[in-house]
Amino acid sequence: MASGRGTKSDYRASRGIFEEMSEDRSRADYKSGKSLRILVVEDHSDTLQALSRLLNYFGHDISTADDARSALDMINSKQFDVVLCDIALPDGNGYDVIVEAKRKGAIKAVAISGFAGRDDLERGRKAGFDFHLAKPVDFHELRSVLGQIAA
Repeated sequence: MASGRGTKSDYRASRGIFEEMSEDRSRADYKSGKSLRILVVEDHSDTLQALSRLLNYFGHDISTADDARSALDMINSKQFDVVLCDIALPDGNGYDVIVEAKRKGAIKAVAISGFAGRDDLERGRKAGFDFHLAKPVDFHELRSVLGQIAA
């Protein structure tokens, strides 16, 4: 199994998010509804930074973790509406993170992963992921998912 460490496509994905935002669009055009408390779990630092900055810019309360242990610590210390989680983490996997998050309470889980085969989607569903976004993450698709969660 791949370690989930950053690749060129991860970097392009994180840069592409901001490139998709045109100068003439306002923050309100991209709002997904109510503000959500989101934990972003991603071990690729550029992607983590880009996602957290973007989601924060659009009014969400963002916390971050770059490995499974940090994610579990955050889940046990704070309340979240959404966990946006990579599958391949350096010290575990996103499936285990989401199983624990769902045990703690009602929370929506969104996988962000390069693993997007039928078996991966099924394993994610069984672990408790509500949505699965393949990397590189499409900003508009992410916005749509967060809009559904916020509704």
